[in-house]
Amino acid sequence: MESRLDQLRGSGRAKRHNARTIAALTGNPGCNRRAVLDAAGIDKQRLAEHIGFPGSFGQSRFALSRGNAFEAMLKADDCARLREVLGADAGLGYQDLASDTLTDRHEQTVKTLADAQSALIDHPLLTLDVAGQTVYLEPDLIAYAHHGRLQVVEIKSFAIVDGQADSAKVSAAAVQAAVYVLALRDLLQRLGQDPSTVSHEVVLVCPADFSFHPVAVVLDVRKQLSTLRRQLSRLASVTDLIDALPAGLSFDLALDPDELVTALAHIEARYAPECLSACELSVYCRNEALGGTAALGRPVREALGGISSVEEVLALAEGRREPAPEQAEAAAMLQAALRLRNEALASAFPAPSAPSVSEGPS
Repeated sequence: MESRLDQLRGSGRAKRHNARTIAALTGNPGCNRRAVLDAAGIDKQRLAEHIGFPGSFGQSRFALSRGNAFEAMLKADDCARLREVLGADAGLGYQDLASDTLTDRHEQTVKTLADAQSALIDHPLLTLDVAGQTVYLEPDLIAYAHHGRLQVVEIKSFAIVDGQADSAKVSAAAVQAAVYVLALRDLLQRLGQDPSTVSHEVVLVCPADFSFHPVAVVLDVRKQLSTLRRQLSRLASVTDLIDALPAGLSFDLALDPDELVTALAHIEARYAPECLSACELSVYCRNEALGGTAALGRPVREALGGISSVEEVLALAEGRREPAPEQAEAAAMLQAALRLRNEALASAFPAPSAPSVSEGPS
């Protein structure tokens, strides 16, 4: 399987997973295209740019620099500010597990977490099974070990203003933190320890009111953990998907754009408008989905019961096409909706009455 993944990727280096990519992957578990490309470690952003469909995906340079500065401030002086916001003892140990190689870092992570009783643990390298493949996670987090418990601490640069934060950003942070909790629990289970040692409550550390003053918020990620487990278990088997691909298929970025577009057509995508905020290849997939009901969103697509073309939807609504037996219910719904629309428009914009013609004097 590794050799087949290398062939799919071509000459490029494998792109590593992180919690954001796994959270996005599980957000659309039916997308075979993303599952295969992510399993092969293909750089989807460079692929999208090469075929002419770049997207404005990811953080801005300002957000990245602000986030790096905020994190550096928290970790300066042996994590003095972070200790303060966590209420951690000044004598609590601090270990940075950053190392040159993945193997060394993972071994060091296993050893440190196996013995951790009271410590701040920076840059642990975790693994998680995703669609039959073991992927490395390089979390930008600190695991806070105290009183025999492990708690994930996630540092984010978005602001908490007057006790409120952007709900979408908080939700995304909670899903990413849940990925780390799940990976930590899997690691402890492999070590023969109690996975529930890893708390389902994570600490989110953000700047308050656009300043660099840190504030900590506790999030309960049990719901996200449940969703994550369910969606990971439902992911299509990447092995089966790859075995079904034509021999010699490759997404090597050295290939011509037309060849890459042809290669992409061999893997089914499941586009939805939400992909635009979660996947680097979404602009291409949106263009590919033009004229299809998928571009209208999941609720519309599901309500239409498998009718994939907008043209077919209009033909069924207007009675220009006889529905198949499995389309009868959707066709009746579409015709009723069109009738109600026409009635609403007629009442809102009544047709002008014809001018009366007065008789002249006899």
